[in-house]
Amino acid sequence: MARIPYADLTREEVLPLVQKIEAERGEVLHLYRMLMHSVPVATGWLGYLTAIRQQCKLSAALRELVIMRVAHINGAPYEADQHKPFALKAGVTPEQLEALANWQDAPEVYDAVQRDVLAYTDAMTREVHVSDAVASAVRAHFDHEQLVELTATIAAYNMVSRFLEAMQIHSDDQPD
Repeated sequence: MARIPYADLTREEVLPLVQKIEAERGEVLHLYRMLMHSVPVATGWLGYLTAIRQQCKLSAALRELVIMRVAHINGAPYEADQHKPFALKAGVTPEQLEALANWQDAPEVYDAVQRDVLAYTDAMTREVHVSDAVASAVRAHFDHEQLVELTATIAAYNMVSRFLEAMQIHSDDQPD
């Protein structure tokens, strides 16, 4: 159960954002129900994550592979639960998802780009500082725009998983 109750979505100050999220996504997920305690934070969060998910040129498959890896490293099951269907739809294979915990031990499951992206994800998530070798390897696959998008995606979903876990947001919570 979450550390604090989920926000009341009937409050007047949250209604415009609730309506926007429902129009764009069909429902207000647990994450946004918690974020609604602060309308400025929820609004900024929605804008940033919408840009990452829907407006960037980075392939959906790489984006979702990164999100799933970040969720695994950070022990964020809600994030993984929410993104597994998106990952599969984007072309991440069930075998890739299954091997993700120990991806280095299954090099045949991932292509060279995916392996370099996973190494970059691991470095950013675990060590924060990325070695020149890892950065050079991933940079060889992307132009500047895509590298910024990849880096921002990894950073964004580290933010998401850290928020989810600090607030103990889980898929089976009953927010009402």
